[in-house]
Amino acid sequence: MTVGLMVFACVFGGTLFGLYLSKRVAARHLSEDSKDVMKMALGIIGTLAALVLGLLLASAKSSFDAKGNGINQISADVVLLDRALARYGPETRDARNLLRNSVAATIQRDWPEEQLQVAKLGTLESAAAGLEAVEGRIRDLSPRTDAQRGLQSRALSIISDIAQERVLNLERFKTTIPIPFLIVLVGWFTMIFTSLSLFAPRNALVMAIMLACALSVSAAIVLMMELDNPYQGVIRLSSAPLRDALAHIGQ
Repeated sequence: MTVGLMVFACVFGGTLFGLYLSKRVAARHLSEDSKDVMKMALGIIGTLAALVLGLLLASAKSSFDAKGNGINQISADVVLLDRALARYGPETRDARNLLRNSVAATIQRDWPEEQLQVAKLGTLESAAAGLEAVEGRIRDLSPRTDAQRGLQSRALSIISDIAQERVLNLERFKTTIPIPFLIVLVGWFTMIFTSLSLFAPRNALVMAIMLACALSVSAAIVLMMELDNPYQGVIRLSSAPLRDALAHIGQ
């Protein structure tokens, strides 16, 4: 929201600055020929701004979807791992409890407002430490049958996939929006609004339209920032897949 307010201040400030300049610029600079040249220039800048804004929004949406798919994949792998350990036998009870605590720690870290829902699980280790502890318990198992050896191997393979996806999710926490792109984009929109207001009549309707346009540009930037940071703000990823996985562990 802070970024959105800054963008709005720049864009609508450009409108007010253009209205101020329109009184200071000599009339010969605001002729019809000047307007035609200005329209062509604004068309070029507007096209560039639209392309860059579309690319940044598409990048933010792709990042949002990738993070959501990562959570779904980890949740599915956790359930499969728990099922494999359950089929192995009662010897895996400690490993399953550690797995449950690791999932709860992940929920508590990424969705801290849900702390009360998982606090009843007792002392929670960090997600990484818990996952490593689960892997250690699985490796310490002593399978007695071919079926148990196969389940142990499958469990180790699944936990390797979970660790890999977890590392990828940590990388996805990084922003995908290049700050220079954002600065240039805001500069283009400020130039457009400044130039438009040079030739705009000074009345309430025009000001209302320019205000609405400035709010629209700011909202698009806010939407982009929200999608790029889905663990905070209004548009957030749901913890439902992990909570569903947590409910199945140990049953």
